[in-house]
Amino acid sequence: AYGDVDEGHPPGKDFLASLCDQWEKEASAAATLGVRTVMLRSGVVLDPAGGALRRLVLPFKLFVGGPLGDGNQWMPWIHREDQVRAILYAVETPEISGPVNLVAPDAVTMTEFSRTLGRVLRRPALMTVPAFVLRILLGEMAIVVLTGQRAVPRKLLQAGFRFSHPSLPEALSNLLHPSISSG
Repeated sequence: AYGDVDEGHPPGKDFLASLCDQWEKEASAAATLGVRTVMLRSGVVLDPAGGALRRLVLPFKLFVGGPLGDGNQWMPWIHREDQVRAILYAVETPEISGPVNLVAPDAVTMTEFSRTLGRVLRRPALMTVPAFVLRILLGEMAIVVLTGQRAVPRKLLQAGFRFSHPSLPEALSNLLHPSISSG
């Protein structure tokens, strides 16, 4: 999708988008019973202890890090602390209902993400993993890595949520060099 994708945009056409749309339709049935329903749409949660960040850091440490695919796909992300805080905020804020994008306001492409990660780790971001290699390694799940939307957290921001880690360079520094960024 081109441009910002907020919570009001229609779902995409691929398998994952259709699956999530079906989940959200089932969850929204509770609203017909008068239950406030919040459907969380999470970006990539950045946490050095696991998930995508842990897997992306190793190639950089070995000096073979870089973008996945062509690098032009958007990579919606969120710092682990902001993820937890945003979930609690959504639950505790009665004005929030329906779909909520749990993503940082600093939208980046895979290339921008890789360059920033390289700078934080003081490593180059030169090696690209071609899409066909990802399709061989990941099969149908490659779509998760090779496509992305410029998701924005409109509902959270309009409801007054303040991100502790809104920018990617600061978030990665905080997670990967906590003693430097906190002191």
